[in-house]
This record gives sequence, C-alpha cells and structure tokens, in this order.
Amino acid sequence: MLAFFGNHVLEEGDLCVYSGSIIDVLGRAGVGEQAVRSTLTRMVNRGLLRRQREGRRMYFGLTPQATRVLEDGRTRIWRQGAVNDDWDGSWTLLGFSLPDSWKRQRHDLRSRLTWSGFGALYSGLWIAPGTVDAAAIVSELDLADHVKIFHARADEATNIELMVRDTWDLESIAARYVTFDKRWTTHLGAGSGDDPIGTRLRLVSEWLWTIRTDPRLPARHLPPAWPARPAQDTFRRVAEQTEAPARDMARALLETAPVR
Repeated sequence: MLAFFGNHVLEEGDLCVYSGSIIDVLGRAGVGEQAVRSTLTRMVNRGLLRRQREGRRMYFGLTPQATRVLEDGRTRIWRQGAVNDDWDGSWTLLGFSLPDSWKRQRHDLRSRLTWSGFGALYSGLWIAPGTVDAAAIVSELDLADHVKIFHARADEATNIELMVRDTWDLESIAARYVTFDKRWTTHLGAGSGDDPIGTRLRLVSEWLWTIRTDPRLPARHLPPAWPARPAQDTFRRVAEQTEAPARDMARALLETAPVR
C-alpha cells in the first residue's frame, strides 16, 4: 500500500484516490480486495491515510505522517541507494531502557531503528553507521526520557569487521539481494509488459522489503562481491523501463479527487 501511494500519489500533490481504483491496481499485484480494504482501514486508524467521501464513494489520501514516511523511503531508494561507498568512519549509538510493560513502544522503536540502519550491539544499545537523526525517531515516538544518543568513532582496538558480523545478519541480508536479483533480471530487456503498473508496484514493494533490514554498512567492511550492487542495478534498470508506461497507465486507471 505504501508503495502504491509512493508511486502514484506522493508526487502528484494533494490528491485522494478512489478505493475502487486502489483495489484494481493492488489486485494486479496479487492482493485481494478484502486485504486492500482492511489495510486501508488499519492505515486510517494509524494516522497514515485520511478518508474523504465524494457522494457514495470513499477516497483515500496521505496524511502528513505518511508523507514523511514516503519521503524517507524515496530518499532511501533513489538518493542513498543500497551501497555505502562514502562512509566517514562515524557511528551513531543509541541506548534505551523501557518499562517491561511497554511492548508496543519497544516494538515500534526497534522497527524504526532497524529501518534507519541500526543493529543491536547489545540488548539495550544499538549502533548504526554514519550520522543518523535518531532524535527525530525518538521524538516522534515520545521516548526522549528513555533514550540516550551518542555520535562516536571506533577505537583502533575495535575489530569493525567482527563487530559488523556479530551485530547484523549478513547472510540473511545478502540472500535477500540475491533472491531479488534472480527474480527481476528476467525482466530486463522485456519492456514494460502488458501490465506496467502492476509490474512496477511489485518491483518497488519487493525492493522495499529487500532493503528494509539493510543498514547500509560501509562497503569496505563487507564481504567481497557484496550482492547489493548488482541487485540495485537490476532494480533501477527495471524501474526505468516501467516508469513512463506505469505513469501513463495510472493516469488512465486511477480516479482521483482533490483534497478538501
């Protein structure tokens, strides 16, 4: 659902999309109508989407919170990329201690930290390469009183390669990239196909799933022939060949209304 709104709403300004159009497009990616409707409801309840009635039809648009999430995803996908060749040697450290009863808050914090590139150095101490704006995450989750953030550099006695292997599941991350690359390489040179909007939605959704747990570790501290580079190349080439056809198809398929 986020990939859909990121592809077809984020860049278009203040628009809402008719639920029937959303059901049609996500159906092309193999998502059933009931799943789409329940996801729309959950996202409204979580403040990620807004409802707008036009006559007997219901339309859905982005909230400021969803816009921030999608803009962050856009930066991660199109600007930063999956390969970190320009690491400056710095790390961001975040320590937290939450009450045992705060299961939801702990889950939300860990999820956001994982997306932002953090790994668990120890149970309550997480680390990410580079300078990460962790304060924004903490503030949004209202956990400032329970979190401490530091920016540091490793001492020469620290074996960074060993620390990286112990903190992140490199085999799992690499396997995601290999799987993605094998699946989507077959689309190269095949054009946009008969259903470019469905193809592009699947492409972006699977790429988001692939990079979701990748902390963009410094390339020089990763195993040789790290598979993120060829997978990213495949992603961008398929994205380029489907971009214009998917945009044209969206204009023909999607029924929209301006936000009121």
